[in-house]
Amino acid sequence: MRSYVLSALALVSLPVTAYAALNGPCTASGLPGVCIATGTCSSGGGTSRPGFCPNDPADVQCCTKSCGSGGTCRFTNTCTTGNIASGLCPGPADFKCCLPAAGCTAPVVNAATVSLIKQFEGFVPSPAPDPIGLPTVGYGHLCQTSGCAEVPYSFPLTTTTATSLLMSDLRSFQNCIASQIADSVRLNDNQYGALVSWAFNVGCGNTASSTLISRLNAGQAPNTVAAEELPKWNKAGGVVLPGLVNRRAAEVTLFRTASSVIAHPPPC
Repeated sequence: MRSYVLSALALVSLPVTAYAALNGPCTASGLPGVCIATGTCSSGGGTSRPGFCPNDPADVQCCTKSCGSGGTCRFTNTCTTGNIASGLCPGPADFKCCLPAAGCTAPVVNAATVSLIKQFEGFVPSPAPDPIGLPTVGYGHLCQTSGCAEVPYSFPLTTTTATSLLMSDLRSFQNCIASQIADSVRLNDNQYGALVSWAFNVGCGNTASSTLISRLNAGQAPNTVAAEELPKWNKAGGVVLPGLVNRRAAEVTLFRTASSVIAHPPPC
């Protein structure tokens, strides 16, 4: 860590910052983070913030991320609630999702949703690049560490262990959909599941800022909103992919499938 000699005058206007080394903790604008490569941060859904890891290469910045339902990625020894979820944060193994104290949780998606996700993610028994080059394993698990070391199952995965990994991964996406959609919006289990599938594919950050969520929260008809908004999410790297076109169509079909089972708001 660098040391600086500053005049008393300079100290008056110096902002408070916390610096760290590669894979070490950092604090950016009051948010806990970890100093990692910007590519690793973005692929894990985090936000890279420059200026807080000064002794590292230029592409190493303070990575911060919100996770789960009201959670924040941080080192486990600083999580005061003790409610920690693995596999949601980029970076070293002890940088995990610190959630609020256990309480109401989002419902688990139905079998039709799991089947849809499996169909479009495909089964990958050992870590391999996906169609846009990101390392994945199982049914769409995005590797957070080298060789997917965070996965608690041996490779090659079986369909059973891959399903267990998928259900674990889906928790954070169930939570973000449940928390992003107002309790005034009623969704059946197929509608809710279609949105969780979409979130699993595009990420909770994208769903949070989407027109789809804002239109639902504004009270517009859910089936109309889904049919008009989901198909827009058909690109990767600015290129329309047939697989995404087909997935969005399947999600719209699931969303518009009638069901008497209410999944949102959560039955707490």
